[in-house]
Amino acid sequence: MVLRNAVHKDLYADSVALMKVAARLAEPPGIETVSLVMGTPANRDVLARSGLLTDLGQDAGPNDLLVAVRGEPDAVDHALAVVVDALSGPGEDAPSAGTGTGTDTGPPVRSLAGAPAGASLALISTPGPYAAAEAFKALRLGMHAFVFSDHVPVEQEVLLKREAARRGLLVMGPDCGTAVISGIPLGFANEVRRGRVGLVGASGTGLQQVSSLLHSMGAGVSHVIGTGSRDVSVEVGGLTMRAGLDALAADPTTEVIVLVSKPPAPQVAEQLLDHAGALGKPVVACFLGTDGCSPAPARVTPAPTLFEAARSAAALAVGGALPPGEELPKVPAPAPPRHLLRALYAGGTFAHEAAWLLGPVLGDLTRTAPPPVPGSAPRLPDRHLVLDLGDDAFTAGRPHPMIDPTVRTEYLRAALADPRSAAVVLDVVIGHGAAADPAAALAGALAEAPADTPPVIAFVVGTDDDPQGLTAQRRILRDAGAYVVDSSTTAARTCAELLASCADLALTPVGSRIGETA
Repeated sequence: MVLRNAVHKDLYADSVALMKVAARLAEPPGIETVSLVMGTPANRDVLARSGLLTDLGQDAGPNDLLVAVRGEPDAVDHALAVVVDALSGPGEDAPSAGTGTGTDTGPPVRSLAGAPAGASLALISTPGPYAAAEAFKALRLGMHAFVFSDHVPVEQEVLLKREAARRGLLVMGPDCGTAVISGIPLGFANEVRRGRVGLVGASGTGLQQVSSLLHSMGAGVSHVIGTGSRDVSVEVGGLTMRAGLDALAADPTTEVIVLVSKPPAPQVAEQLLDHAGALGKPVVACFLGTDGCSPAPARVTPAPTLFEAARSAAALAVGGALPPGEELPKVPAPAPPRHLLRALYAGGTFAHEAAWLLGPVLGDLTRTAPPPVPGSAPRLPDRHLVLDLGDDAFTAGRPHPMIDPTVRTEYLRAALADPRSAAVVLDVVIGHGAAADPAAALAGALAEAPADTPPVIAFVVGTDDDPQGLTAQRRILRDAGAYVVDSSTTAARTCAELLASCADLALTPVGSRIGETA
């Protein structure tokens, strides 16, 4: 195996395009790892800590494309030779946005000054040190800003959002991965029918899950407004979430509003709920990890889980009784010595929801595992494991698992081979920005597993209108032997019952936490 870097001066590409090309270049035999990043100090540091930076790569600047490839010499040379052609291939020079409605977006815009007259939103995906400046330009031109870039200092985020509030505009982000504005998906998003429910949230995969569930329940979505995960921190104070609530309250096509977030700072949560209660429209508030029975203002319905948020919003939007709850599959309890959960998530929000739901049931649960060592199988702890494989510890120098399933597939193989594993949980997120066939790689690992393996419980986030197709992805997983359920919440409930029966634990104290209406 050899490690080689290449530096392409003054060659910029969108981060999602870079991740997709890296995933493609890593597919051929003889390639172990491929990383494509801009040569910012932060990215060079990530590659150095991952053992992927050479002396040549040290010289890359923020405007340079830095390529790192490890593998067999001939395969590495070929990958380095085709990088530029791969980036300029069909679709790779487009921004990380789907068109949603087939609208012609025109030629690519090379600067905000060249935006067409009447443009109302700018999608910004530059290296973090430059993102705030571009977002300020967008605001001064009267455009809302969707800021996909990360590594933007929180102080700049606060200044941006205060300026946006002064101008009556929205700043979605920084580090905003998901939005759907007037039917146009931005970043990682799904094709959902238009309708009466507007969503605003600090959780990309949480927004994807709730909007996709609303679609499956017969409701539709007016807009999905992402805020960036730091928006609900004390420092930022929910500035975009409040602005998003106001925008949806003023929107005549929105009749029901849903808030989605991991737990905000307590004082921010209280302010947001008070603000929501004064809007004059019904609001469903899903702050994951908080008690769904806590007092809330009038017209605000607390929802403890993502499924309950979608269910409550669908009932308000469509009218009538709540949509039916989900039936848990009958999964045979594994025999001893199998007793441990292995939940391997690509979406951090799903890992957070599962840990909150399952913690009281399983007790000794960990959220960490050692990152894999090249050439070695991952080591799994002797405890229940709920893992976010999209965390920086696992994506350093690699594409996100929603784009490249390689690292998660390694963990899946390790979990299936571990005689202590009693259940494995997998999420598959489809839609714009995701891999073309994410279920296939997981199904391949299941097909290679020995006959006596633990049950695999999987759920797919998306719709049949997504490029990958919800039904097709579910079928692939079922044909591979997985138990496929309809949501992240149901997957956690299924594990709770299965593992409680293994350990002879009582579920009664957390009944409301595993999907029952509080």
